[in-house]
Amino acid sequence: MGKETNRESSGKHDGGKVVKRVFVTGGNGFLGHSVVRELAAATDQVELVVSGDLRHPTDDRRIDGVDYVVADVTDPSSVAGPIGEHGIDTVVHLASIVNPGKDTTTEQEYAVDVDGSRNVFEACVRHGVRRVIVSSSGAAYGYHSDNPAWLTEDDPVRGTDTFPYSLHKRLVEEMLVGYRESAPQLEQVVLRIGTILGETVDNQITDLFRKRRLLKIRGSDSPFVFIWDQDVVGVILEAVLGGKTGIYNVAGDGAMTIDEIAREMGKGVLPVPVEILKVGLATAHGLGLSPHGAAQTDFLEYRPVLDNTRLKEEFGYTPQYSSRQAFTAWREAQGL
Repeated sequence: MGKETNRESSGKHDGGKVVKRVFVTGGNGFLGHSVVRELAAATDQVELVVSGDLRHPTDDRRIDGVDYVVADVTDPSSVAGPIGEHGIDTVVHLASIVNPGKDTTTEQEYAVDVDGSRNVFEACVRHGVRRVIVSSSGAAYGYHSDNPAWLTEDDPVRGTDTFPYSLHKRLVEEMLVGYRESAPQLEQVVLRIGTILGETVDNQITDLFRKRRLLKIRGSDSPFVFIWDQDVVGVILEAVLGGKTGIYNVAGDGAMTIDEIAREMGKGVLPVPVEILKVGLATAHGLGLSPHGAAQTDFLEYRPVLDNTRLKEEFGYTPQYSSRQAFTAWREAQGL
């Protein structure tokens, strides 16, 4: 993985004030909706917000002043059209498959995550977009036994080949290295985001915390770094409106082990030897009872723990909530 030098951005100016014309992929999604709302409110710095997704939002989710378009990242013309037609100078690329459905294939995930990202970046280059903000993930580092205790942005992005989301994030980041060389005029802000929690978050990860006893791989602390959803939105907003470029881990201060999470919830843990868990997952996957196979034990055994020093000291954003505070806020919001 190549290292990008942080630098200040030049922007479009209007009477001495920087103004932006922003296109958001995945604009109807969990993060996208909040990002679009905050951008639309920044009327002194943003003159146009275009939200692109597979379908138009329902009326109750529409935001005044936002231009909504149907845009499928797997179709090159579907993303290039709005970018060119609206004179977009900044793209926030959020579209990806984070929680695949029961019937979602690996090929479909790849088409969205990897081919879709390439289509977005190609459209940016073709239409002279000045700046792209990309939601990567701590999963890009991969789930490896030799990961350092705290991962920094200078550690290699290796992904995990048997975990499609992790592999795809690695491939997208490798793609971005190529664009830094072939299209240096396209400024990049790459955000390696930790486990997102928010008042309404309910997904495969939070399902782990709802069990009567929390699953723990024997001998592993399984630490999680959490980031509050509104902190992620705040980082993205700063990436759009600010001048910094580069790669940044996005996580709250500190981490929580499975034991600490269990204690906070007043629950016990269920320590399981990794080999037994692998057999159980392999059997359940073979019977169609679980989307996860034996290889997914690495997800719990070798959690990537993100150091957020660069986010705070170089990018200039300090998350409102630490990992523990984010977890507590989520637990209380869920009534757990």
